[in-house]
Amino acid sequence: MKHLTKIFAVSSLALAASACDVNKTEDGEMPDVEVKSGELPEYEVKKTDDGEMPDVDVEGGKLPEYDVETMDVDVKTETKEVEVPVVDVEMPEEDEDDIDN
Repeated sequence: MKHLTKIFAVSSLALAASACDVNKTEDGEMPDVEVKSGELPEYEVKKTDDGEMPDVDVEGGKLPEYDVETMDVDVKTETKEVEVPVVDVEMPEEDEDDIDN
């Protein structure tokens, strides 16, 4: 039952995050691309030296800011008792003749 409550809560949060108001300000346009079939030349590659990764110094950056209006979601939980049916499965006995087939 706890899993169902967690799934409901996560689904509600996902709905709240995806129900935002985004306004398109400009129409986009796909570029014109001309593709011609061709054949790649064959190459023989041989490793002649071991490489190493460069040292990189990274400084903090800044993400762009967005104003997003989302809907308000009120999530409530409620505990209920549900009677689950009992299932009794009786498997038929296997004959040795059935196993060989």
